[in-house]
Amino acid sequence: MNYVKKLVFVILCTLLLAACAEKDNSNASNTGEKSTTESDTASSKNELVIAVNENFISMDPHNTGDTNSSSVQETMLEGLLGFDADGQIMKVLADDYSISEDALEYTFKLQEGVTFHDGEQFNAEAVKANIERIMNDESLRLYSRGFSLISKVEILGDYEIKVTLKEPYGPMITRFGVAKMISPKMIKENLADIPKQPVGTGPYKFVEWVQGDHLTIENFDGYWGGGDRVSKITYKPVPENGSRVAMLKAGDAQVIYPVPAQNIDELSNNKDVEINKVPSTIAHYVSLNTYKKPLDDIKVRQAFNYAVDKEAYLKVVNAGLGLPLDSIIPSKTVYYKQQKMYEHNIEKAKELLTEAGYPNGFDIEIWGNTNSDTMKGMQFIQQQLSQIGVKVEIKSMEEGTLSDEIYGAQTPDDAKLQMWYVSWSAYASDITNATKPLFHSVSFPPNGANTAYYQNPEADQLMDEANSISDVDRQAELYEKLQEIVYQDTPWIFLGVDEVVYGVRSNVSGVLVNPTGGLDVKNAKVE
Repeated sequence: MNYVKKLVFVILCTLLLAACAEKDNSNASNTGEKSTTESDTASSKNELVIAVNENFISMDPHNTGDTNSSSVQETMLEGLLGFDADGQIMKVLADDYSISEDALEYTFKLQEGVTFHDGEQFNAEAVKANIERIMNDESLRLYSRGFSLISKVEILGDYEIKVTLKEPYGPMITRFGVAKMISPKMIKENLADIPKQPVGTGPYKFVEWVQGDHLTIENFDGYWGGGDRVSKITYKPVPENGSRVAMLKAGDAQVIYPVPAQNIDELSNNKDVEINKVPSTIAHYVSLNTYKKPLDDIKVRQAFNYAVDKEAYLKVVNAGLGLPLDSIIPSKTVYYKQQKMYEHNIEKAKELLTEAGYPNGFDIEIWGNTNSDTMKGMQFIQQQLSQIGVKVEIKSMEEGTLSDEIYGAQTPDDAKLQMWYVSWSAYASDITNATKPLFHSVSFPPNGANTAYYQNPEADQLMDEANSISDVDRQAELYEKLQEIVYQDTPWIFLGVDEVVYGVRSNVSGVLVNPTGGLDVKNAKVE
């Protein structure tokens, strides 16, 4: 083929492709697919739009309480440690670390060659400035979460640092994962700007935040970790469920989180989107006041667990999402050990109630907030226990009133609570927070969330020893025994564990949600 023939051939091919494209677009406009094609504009530019259900609160990683803000921070800021897709601890800015046997000293060797987005060097001085900011500022959320227990921070070298605690604190390693590093220059000169436009070492840097409308970040060319990812991400808070779903279908958003339960089937049948479900660390249960009659009798509490159908609970109350709670902690929590579940058995439940002296059942109250899902859950428990003669009165209260009623009790004798329909979520890597506040005798209200007033000296001893050592094998033994003891003692009606659901366009990969609900798009790509 000579040059002229080649040129004619290329021109013909170009005209043919243009005609085909025009035809495709024309057809798409009749089927609604045109908007999809147009909607993928952002992704075709190697950009993402992510629609989430709530506004962002703060970009200060040392003072954040909401999951959506934390998710955005994860793209711009990094900690010495972080969390993998299963929520377990992994090294990030720490090249290595060690914990002393008495669980008091944490020594970190740092990554070298890392710079902040403003050009500041990441080194031991930068780490010291960040940790000291948290341990000296009582207004920061992380202050009360382990950092108030730090007695000193020592620089051992340009890239090595040691942190010493006043007393052992099991969740501290998780706290180091939460505490992201901010540029020391910003801490020194622009402290007030941290909540609005943070400067970190992450793969993305801050661009713009218009409260209530969007927050934009872009790729940081000098990122030490390298990698291939989309160049720009725009987060949009879209609280209305239908609008969020419409954006995903039209491609106006390439990622939405969460996906409303009522739209899962519809979106699952859409070839242009993918729906993903992830087991979470959010456990639903009914706390049973073990201190007072009739719930002080283990046979009554076990009867309740046999009377409640966990699979039906998930279908009726949780839109079919989730897994039965088959331990005192969700399966994604470190050291989880599956227990033999209380299978649904009405006759067994009636036998236990009779043995406990209540052959005809009794009257009892269940408390909960005014949330419609909570109401649905309490009504379900009411119906299930009615099958064994137990008449449940539902008391729904505004959250503040409910909290005052529960945590206003200064002693177990003061408590009026009988049953509480509630949930609890902890970091997957933090079993201490998933156990001690809920089952240790020092955690009775108002000091903790042991609203079952559960007290077992052996369980206390297991938690105390596990919290005071750094030997992971021994900790595994202790927490395995703890789960066995508490599950058999049944201070709760064990119900279910949530699944989190998110949706992405089919041409987008590398998007993850971890068990605590954090959205990870650091490695997102458009294909």
